[in-house]
Amino acid sequence: MISTEPTALIPVTLLTGFLGSGKTTVLNHVLKQPGMAATAVIVNEFGEIGLDHLLVERSSEDVVLLNSGCLCCTVRGDIVDTLTNLFVDRVKGKVPFFTRVAIETTGLADPAPILHTLMTDPIVAARYVLDGVVTTVDAVNGAGSLDRQPEAVKQAAVADRLLLTKTDIAEPGARQAIEARLKELNPSAAIVSVAQGAIDSALLFNIGFYDPTTKSLDVRRWLRDESFEGDHGQDVGHGHEHLDINRHDDRIQAALCIRLRHRDRHRPAHLSLARTSRRVEGL
Repeated sequence: MISTEPTALIPVTLLTGFLGSGKTTVLNHVLKQPGMAATAVIVNEFGEIGLDHLLVERSSEDVVLLNSGCLCCTVRGDIVDTLTNLFVDRVKGKVPFFTRVAIETTGLADPAPILHTLMTDPIVAARYVLDGVVTTVDAVNGAGSLDRQPEAVKQAAVADRLLLTKTDIAEPGARQAIEARLKELNPSAAIVSVAQGAIDSALLFNIGFYDPTTKSLDVRRWLRDESFEGDHGQDVGHGHEHLDINRHDDRIQAALCIRLRHRDRHRPAHLSLARTSRRVEGL
């Protein structure tokens, strides 16, 4: 049978932003909107997204279809595997036909390697094209993040569109200061004020295809450096490269937290495990 599959590349939006900047709140808001129909949203974990109020139509192990017509899936392995598997499932009819993709990164993500992967990986480039980068920045605490966290600086610098969140509770002076700083850091990016995560889903799409030449010299250098760092995380024995798209410096470590809760003195304590990330030096 000859496939009637459209040959147009599928546009991809990268949604990023530092920890606490309101990225997940924005995503929770737009997922309910009819404008998200035919959109595949790739998230790190479903648990971070409040799906209870989003009217889940049906779900499988790692794909959730919402009544808005949007489908969500979790990152499986790396982003190349996830995008490839998602496309194959679309062709086979295992998931609803989608015409665009939004990828939410972790708050600690260095955006440079994932941008490089989306623009240069031959498997991804055969089916997808990077539409643009949308970054959330906290109007209340964002200045501190930019001061201390190199990931926050990179996330803001690579953006095509900056969502300045928590503007409803930020002091006017602080808001003006961070807006001025963002304009200096990334003069080509539009800044959109956001309160309580409420935006039109259209702000995430049709940005116009990502063009590194419109960004700062630093951004172009970060992306160029990725071309020469293909051996980071490489499995030499198998000759296959695995990019850690959320890599960060050694000040950040994963920690295993153990919580004991005594509900009844006659019953054993309830043990729960949770994995979290922290900076060794503290925030």
